[in-house]
Amino acid sequence: MLTKRIIPCLDVKDGQTVKGINFENLKYAGDPVELAKKYSLEGADELVFLDITATNEKRKTIVELVEKVAKNVFIPFTVGGGINSAEDIRAILNAGADKISLNSAAVKNPELISECVNYFGSQCIVVAIDAKKIDNEYFVHINAGKKNTGIKLKDWVKDVQRRGAGEILLTSMDFDGTQKGFDIDMNRLVSETVHIPVIASGGAGADSRHFRDVFEKTNVDAALAASIFHFGTLPVKTLKKELEDYGISTRKIH
Repeated sequence: MLTKRIIPCLDVKDGQTVKGINFENLKYAGDPVELAKKYSLEGADELVFLDITATNEKRKTIVELVEKVAKNVFIPFTVGGGINSAEDIRAILNAGADKISLNSAAVKNPELISECVNYFGSQCIVVAIDAKKIDNEYFVHINAGKKNTGIKLKDWVKDVQRRGAGEILLTSMDFDGTQKGFDIDMNRLVSETVHIPVIASGGAGADSRHFRDVFEKTNVDAALAASIFHFGTLPVKTLKKELEDYGISTRKIH
């Protein structure tokens, strides 16, 4: 049986970890380097860092953060936010990240996915997608969820796969931060449409059944969460033990 991955996510603003609800009302959640060290020791499979207010002026800040994290963790980590070019990617990978995540830039210039895959390899190119349900249809949003592109989610994930991306990080804007469980319908739609790995994001609460449900009812390969890990309501180690009790295989904690 393929093992499922558990991935803490650190939304970073001005060098600090923050968390909100439905992409709004951000509050401080801890030092990202210290949180990364903690999750690495607790048995997280990977980490994701999203520079949620990234601009070119702040690029130096995130590179310095990546260097600090790389010195303190021994699990793969992905960095995203404000990445617009091969130069941005090179700087972040050289600083120690294992993968980079493209979101708005990929939607605005889909050829960027192909170019980056050709240059760096699909294994380190993740496409993050923020989607919201409108009139019974899922649409892709960009600019930290503020702009509806009018692109249907199913069409976009097919294009992302065709262009060679190695993985999709799929966030439900409707479920983000609610802690009511993952968006099963959306994750099922995407994970049954593409054959590349899909990471479910948005909605995880302190009930391990939320993770059980998304793993049993969809074909996602990993589940990502933030608040429940940052504030200690469901530690990674506890979650993995409870998933094993449900019969869901996760990577072993060393």
